[in-house]
Amino acid sequence: MSDVAAHAGVSLGTVSNVLNYPEKVSESTLVRVLDAIETLGFVRNNNARTLAVGSSRFIGLSVPDISNMLFVDIARGAQDAARAADMSFMLANSDNAQELQDANLSLFDEARVAGILLAPMEDSYSSIDRVRRHGRPVVVLNYLSQDPETCHVLVDNENVGYLAARHMIELGRTRLAFVGGRDNLQPVHFRRLGVRRAVAEEGGRVTLDEIHTVDLNQPGGNDAGMVLAGRPADERPDGVIAVTDLIGMAIIQVFNERGISVPGDVAVMGCDYNSAAWGGAIPLTTMTMRGYDMGLESTRLLIEEITLPSGEHEHRTVTLQPSVVVRESSVGRVPSGS
Repeated sequence: MSDVAAHAGVSLGTVSNVLNYPEKVSESTLVRVLDAIETLGFVRNNNARTLAVGSSRFIGLSVPDISNMLFVDIARGAQDAARAADMSFMLANSDNAQELQDANLSLFDEARVAGILLAPMEDSYSSIDRVRRHGRPVVVLNYLSQDPETCHVLVDNENVGYLAARHMIELGRTRLAFVGGRDNLQPVHFRRLGVRRAVAEEGGRVTLDEIHTVDLNQPGGNDAGMVLAGRPADERPDGVIAVTDLIGMAIIQVFNERGISVPGDVAVMGCDYNSAAWGGAIPLTTMTMRGYDMGLESTRLLIEEITLPSGEHEHRTVTLQPSVVVRESSVGRVPSGS
């Protein structure tokens, strides 16, 4: 900044005003300083500025899988809410790895962000507590922890499973399969509970087969599809609820290869509104996850905690409700114009 001031023939304070309060600077001076900045290739050091003024205008978001549309939608909502509050936004992907998530939190901590949005797949209390002790509030998304000092914003994952199973039952499907593994992952656990609850309401009229997978991606779906396709037709489920869209897409591909009609023989659906799984020949029925709203609401809660005086922010949990997105994989192709 001193070099810019000397080049433009103005004071250091004038350069500071150009960067932070340009409305206070005359047009001719503003142009002269901006020309100097361009000539010298000056880039403001926001970390140094944060140290000087004691506050940051950055929010960090760590998500587990940026290829999943849910987390893209969360990022869009968070960015829009941050922009509305005149704050900037940093995004990091942990690739479903706890060590990468911890590294992302450390990066945000070192960058001295004003606050952090975290979408974990597993309990992350120790990591959250570490950055919070450094003065950085954290809001948790898509996961309900037992931490009373943290705000949470999530979709009702038990209702995701329940509504998915109700959709299949209302279509007349009576032999259901729930396909998904890693029940230590909270969304998987709650979706499974929801499916079980819907089936239990039928008093034995509907059966449920639970197929476990080693992962939540296409390989797990391929393996599950092979197991189901290898059964005799009268022992095969007539409705499959995949815990993720990627698993559902893979099952449909296996069924197509084995001559099993979807949805004629078996209706199939996913549960997490992931556009990465929508490229197949049969559009996939799925569940809305309210990702954009989750991003908006979590960022508003975080900014409230950042800006309110100490002790005035009330930690709370916001639970959003899902809905079924009906497509061809469960109801068949709708004739054009009908």
